[in-house]
Amino acid sequence: MTVRFATYRIVFYVGVFLLSGTILGLDAHFASIFLPHLHPDFTIFALLIPSLTIFTFLLSLQFAQPRTEALTLFILWALWLSMASWATDIIGNVQCDALTTETMPTKNGEIRQREFCYEMKVIQAFSWMLFVLFTAAFGILLALVNQAERFGRPDIWYEPIQELGWFGEFPGYYNHNQQGMVQYPMQYAYPMQGYPMQQGYVQGQQPIYSIQQGPNGQPLVAQVPVVQTI
Repeated sequence: MTVRFATYRIVFYVGVFLLSGTILGLDAHFASIFLPHLHPDFTIFALLIPSLTIFTFLLSLQFAQPRTEALTLFILWALWLSMASWATDIIGNVQCDALTTETMPTKNGEIRQREFCYEMKVIQAFSWMLFVLFTAAFGILLALVNQAERFGRPDIWYEPIQELGWFGEFPGYYNHNQQGMVQYPMQYAYPMQGYPMQQGYVQGQQPIYSIQQGPNGQPLVAQVPVVQTI
């Protein structure tokens, strides 16, 4: 796993955990004062989505491939879009500061509408933030997989997610402080059929390109000509 890819992926996961945990905590408060008879649809939905996100990401930290990661990101992207849209439909353009003495019923009494409004605004904002994060993560994942395929890893979809490199970096695990070199012959040279080789004839083969990892993980390509004397 490249250092930068590992770091950015962990940062993304931590951000999703924090935002999802905040929404889960706020909606748990709604569940304690509303369920089972008041506002059950949104309250239950808002409990399931962050819980599913946290549970799925805990599994994905240990076991993931680019194909499973892409499917997970797409499903959660759709769920958080639904969550954000539903929260926006409920709270709309309500100005929380304008609510002063208004109250709304709960299963054990009443709650101030201003308090409910502020909590819903946080749920709405964080849901949209998660939707944006999943959109960016899905696009970056597809770009990195496409890059890995161009670097000669056609089966990267089925390999561990740790094999992906960041932009400009080779896929595959490596030590960031070591230099690795892989040579890829660009073409193969074949002797001409029907023409005998004479002694001392110099046959020039197609050049071999040496692809070497640079100090920051970027590929460095150098041509290495090979000449064979027959």
